[in-house]
Amino acid sequence: MAPRATVAMSRFPPVSSYDAAARERRTAASDLDGTLLASSSAFPYYFLVALEAGGYLRALALLLLAPFILLLYSAVSEPAAIGLLVFATFAGLRVRDVEAVVRGVLPRHYAAGVRADSWEVFRGCGAGRRVVVTASPAVMVAPFVREFLGAEVAGTELGTCCGRFTGLISGGVLVAGRKREVVERLFAGGDMPDVGLGDRESDHDFMAICKEAYMVPTNKRAPRAAADALLSSVVFHDGRLVRRPDPAQALFALVYLPVGFALAVLRVLISLPVPPHLVRHTYRLTGIQLAVRGTPPPAPREGSPGSLLVCNHRTALDPIIVAVALGRPVTCVTYSVSRLSTAISPIPAVALARDREADAARIAALLNSGRDVVVCPEGTTCREPCLLRFSALFAELTDRIVPVALEAAQSTYYGSTARGWKAMDPWFFYMNPRPGYKMTFLPALRPEETCGAGGRSAVDVANHVQAVIGKELGYRCTTLTRKDKYMKLAGNDGTVAADGDDGKKLA
Repeated sequence: MAPRATVAMSRFPPVSSYDAAARERRTAASDLDGTLLASSSAFPYYFLVALEAGGYLRALALLLLAPFILLLYSAVSEPAAIGLLVFATFAGLRVRDVEAVVRGVLPRHYAAGVRADSWEVFRGCGAGRRVVVTASPAVMVAPFVREFLGAEVAGTELGTCCGRFTGLISGGVLVAGRKREVVERLFAGGDMPDVGLGDRESDHDFMAICKEAYMVPTNKRAPRAAADALLSSVVFHDGRLVRRPDPAQALFALVYLPVGFALAVLRVLISLPVPPHLVRHTYRLTGIQLAVRGTPPPAPREGSPGSLLVCNHRTALDPIIVAVALGRPVTCVTYSVSRLSTAISPIPAVALARDREADAARIAALLNSGRDVVVCPEGTTCREPCLLRFSALFAELTDRIVPVALEAAQSTYYGSTARGWKAMDPWFFYMNPRPGYKMTFLPALRPEETCGAGGRSAVDVANHVQAVIGKELGYRCTTLTRKDKYMKLAGNDGTVAADGDDGKKLA
């Protein structure tokens, strides 16, 4: 018997033979995994749902079950394997938790895996209607497909009860004949799709009713679509894992977790009692990389005000890393900080009240007392090479402004979160095998660039500092805000009650 790939290719031509100039195509239907995405395995996305919405133990159980699911898929039945995968991932999870994960975590990983060749064909049929037909749960792929691919979604439907997923499938898994039925229903009363795209034999049924169809050959290393070629770009995303959790990476992330936590505790305990000017050496000894460029501002002289160090915001540790680079204490101001973070912080952390006049007076008093103060005017962390809009408040407080450009190296875990336990953010950063920072102290603003001596508006100064830091880092400056981030990832505006301190702080 010929291999499945050979049979498939003999029935339908490869996508490389598609000629966009031959005639206009207005509609298209396509599979997702292995077709529009380079990888044919959906396991990493199920794993992310299990980990982020279900927790460590559920993710571990799913990982241990993966070999049996693969055997079931290869030797018995594709629908049976997908049914077991769905049950192990979704059973008992709250619908709202899963929706938050598929909205905030999965799109970044999906977007990074879009194939350039099949996406070019699929997008070229955009004058009419595009449909993605996939065996993956519709709830899991819909946000990505709609926002980034501009297509309708027909996926496997999952049962729910009392706001939780039952783990059971409604109406059967969308494979083979079920895909054809869905396409016929979606295009009922009109012509069938002009173009069909698939990558395996179970796609043949719906491809056969398309006016022309093409096979996408298996190639995990196929060129990926550029980020700006998709219909949307990823600026905000959540989740703890930096890399796409293929089975090997997923195993490492789970097995290394307790080891990483012990290492993080060691790194913190070793550094806490050390004088500030020596902490860089303890960082080096424990595998934390810190590169400092530029000329740091001198320590304030007695009786003179301190400098305002204005940083972009990468993790909750930004002010501490600035203090380590300077080799002396600084004071940071923040809108929200947990008691645990305050207890272990080696520098003073002053909480702000989100009252403009009160916050301005508090920061001004700190500067006038001769302290250097670190502020992150973005108001929240951003993981991508982008800068959020800088709040203009800092520019009104002093003319002694020093921009600081920060880059954080995180290879396994992100040290920031929108929905998770904020008190754990510093620990997750330190848990990375080789965490690090690159920091550049840029020249202080010249008098003519400030509000006081220069007479410029606070907004102009804030935009100027954002542009200076963005240019140094090669980051894109945006007008997006903290509110935009939390509406996208958590469904709220990111504000926190003043007396709340449960660790899930929004920062």
